[in-house]
Amino acid sequence: MNVIDIHSHFFPKDWPSLAERFGGDDWPWLRHDSEGSAMLMRGDQEFRPIYSACWDGNKRLEEMDRDGVEKQIISATPILFGYERPVDQALYCAQLFNDAAREICQVDSQRLFSLAQVPLQDLDASCKEASRAKATGHVGIQIGNHVGLKNMDDDTVLGFLEHCANEDIPIFVHPWDMMASERTKDYMMGWTVGMPAETQLSIVSMILGGGFDRVSPKLKICFAHGGGSFAFLLGRLENAWHHRDIARGKSKYPPSHYLNRFFLDTAVFDHDSLELLVKKMGTDRLMFGTDYPFPLGEQKMGHLIKTAPSLSEQNKQKLLASNAESFFQLTT
Repeated sequence: MNVIDIHSHFFPKDWPSLAERFGGDDWPWLRHDSEGSAMLMRGDQEFRPIYSACWDGNKRLEEMDRDGVEKQIISATPILFGYERPVDQALYCAQLFNDAAREICQVDSQRLFSLAQVPLQDLDASCKEASRAKATGHVGIQIGNHVGLKNMDDDTVLGFLEHCANEDIPIFVHPWDMMASERTKDYMMGWTVGMPAETQLSIVSMILGGGFDRVSPKLKICFAHGGGSFAFLLGRLENAWHHRDIARGKSKYPPSHYLNRFFLDTAVFDHDSLELLVKKMGTDRLMFGTDYPFPLGEQKMGHLIKTAPSLSEQNKQKLLASNAESFFQLTT
């Protein structure tokens, strides 16, 4: 059974000091503590421990082989986005980390693929970097789900999505810079509560903000983490749309009308949650994702789908690989 993981992350082993280049004391960098392990730093603050699979393509392939993963798509961790920075700094970071991703993939270009990042706060710079990234071998673009206070229905974001639709560049939307950070700072609630909420917000803003009505239906877009809380709360959203005019926003149709406009990954870690996604989205709109190589990712990659009691072998194959092959135009 073919397996393609569309949602995994990387860091280069090292990169030029962004603090020295641009000034400021809150840039990300890696502190290597021992062979094969490092601490991701933000300025002088520890952010998270990581290990060599983030930067070592051979280690990544070894763990893919362990779990029977044929191919994997790597993308930057959102702390590298730089949307809050001046455009020239964010563009420098995008090009730096995009080129680093391609270097990691060269270990085995038939199994490792990459998504690029862009300086999403600027339309022209984002479009140019997306086109450059496609030309250099990236199979799509990963974006954060908002730029400051601007959601996915912002004109700049929609302009970028239209550019990608026209150039047949797939988009993967990842939550970042989570809401209510002061209230969710303990117990990793920013990740377990904030991220699912951010992902739902991004999908809802595309629907109610008229994003899907305004952007070409050619757009290929996928949202991370199973769409967060979207599938579970779709009924509430639909009910509000039908019974309260202000809840309709700018959308032409009820929320359920737009389910064929986007994909979700399957990083939900629970058979009941996966079954709900299949019921709401169908088997043609879901793609296997792990959030590897982080502790909150799927630790035995592919196990959830392979052991799903309600899925046929044919549908398991759709989720594990076939849908991703088509979405990202990966050769078998």
